[in-house]
Amino acid sequence: MLARIAQELFWLGRNLARAEQMSRLLDGVFRADLQGSPDDPAASRLGWDSLMHIMGASREGERPTHRDEVLDALTFDRANPASVVACVARAREGATTVRDVISTEMWEAINTTHLRLRDGDLSSRLYSGPYSIYKHVKERSALFWGLTARTMLRDEASAFLSVGGRIEAGDMVLRMLRVALPSTDVDGRTDGQAIALLQAVGGVQAYRRAVPAPAHAGPVARFLLFERNYPDSVAAAVDAVDRALRTADAQPRSSEPILRLSRLSADLEFRRSAEVDADLVVTCREVQRELGLVDADIAQRYFGGSRAA
Repeated sequence: MLARIAQELFWLGRNLARAEQMSRLLDGVFRADLQGSPDDPAASRLGWDSLMHIMGASREGERPTHRDEVLDALTFDRANPASVVACVARAREGATTVRDVISTEMWEAINTTHLRLRDGDLSSRLYSGPYSIYKHVKERSALFWGLTARTMLRDEASAFLSVGGRIEAGDMVLRMLRVALPSTDVDGRTDGQAIALLQAVGGVQAYRRAVPAPAHAGPVARFLLFERNYPDSVAAAVDAVDRALRTADAQPRSSEPILRLSRLSADLEFRRSAEVDADLVVTCREVQRELGLVDADIAQRYFGGSRAA
């Protein structure tokens, strides 16, 4: 496979995953904002200013950002590379380049999503009822990945597409954890941010089935970091990237990104089994740094060192 095509597929997966994760995050915070009470001692929930910090768009000391400003910046602002519309537009542009590699149904799913988000009526509905907009993006993203599994040949192309999507999903969860869960909670009380984070990633039911403990900061962070049976956990994302690269690489034993992923997977398993209350912020920072190095190794080995804008 040409390095240019592999790179386009990689970033197609990343952009679609970022659009979906951003939609989930905005929807979860919007719901938490409506359900929360300022008099609730556990209401230190994931706020609108936290979203800007998660995406690196807010500076220290700035005043808290208003809800409508954040919704506009992270949904329809085309100049913001983290916005849902900008991510889908980049994904569509990448899909246009690789239309002979992906299936027709996959292309139609991306194109329809892009055209729907350009609808002028959506902007007026954003502030009164954004649920339908984010629901649309989440459903269309699920449709795309479902069509990928059913209609795309499982070769190097689908492997690089999956690698991009899974790296982005893991990185987004780490971003959320580093901002929303700065430390374990105290006095055993339920942490409002932990509940909001579970809502944002769509993992409330999965957490309740897997973890007997209440939704405190520590158990939620460990669940999103180490629970391999939950597909949006960091450990599950690392394992998925490792499997996909082994499919795409003819010499996996000498692949630096695969070796780094193997070490990272083993480190996550050790941290999980050790059951030590380590500093979760430090753990998230170290794992995110390793994922960044994996990203650089992938670009160097498979894309000739080049990176998409």
